[in-house]
Amino acid sequence: MVREIQYDEREELLELYLSLHEDSVPEQSETLENVWNEILNDKNHHLLVNIIDGKIVSSCVCVIIPNLTRSIRPYAFIENVVTLEKYRGNGYATECLNYAKKIAEANNCYKIMLLTGSKDEKTLSFYRNAGYNSADKTAFIQWLK
Repeated sequence: MVREIQYDEREELLELYLSLHEDSVPEQSETLENVWNEILNDKNHHLLVNIIDGKIVSSCVCVIIPNLTRSIRPYAFIENVVTLEKYRGNGYATECLNYAKKIAEANNCYKIMLLTGSKDEKTLSFYRNAGYNSADKTAFIQWLK
């Protein structure tokens, strides 16, 4: 079942992020608490989780970004798509992406974007099968220190 995350699920989400690219869970701090509250209180920030047998097994973030072009229609950005390794290949991340698409449509977005650092053909096929393409745009990233 895909839904928005609940306040008390932060630690479980941070554990899930170890399957993404993190190598440790952030220490409890005022900064962590402030960022968590900022995310949860931002009407444009949707932290989606897929719950199987009472456990978060997959997640993605969907952010709706206001925009002055395209008839003043916003766009959506997807980030942090992740599934616990032993649950991969069961469609759980696809369900998260489909839920994010519904949010984007409900907000009258004209497009949804996502980036992946993966070059693995299996991962790229996953995104293609979910309806995304890599032909329309070229992404550039500048990493900040």
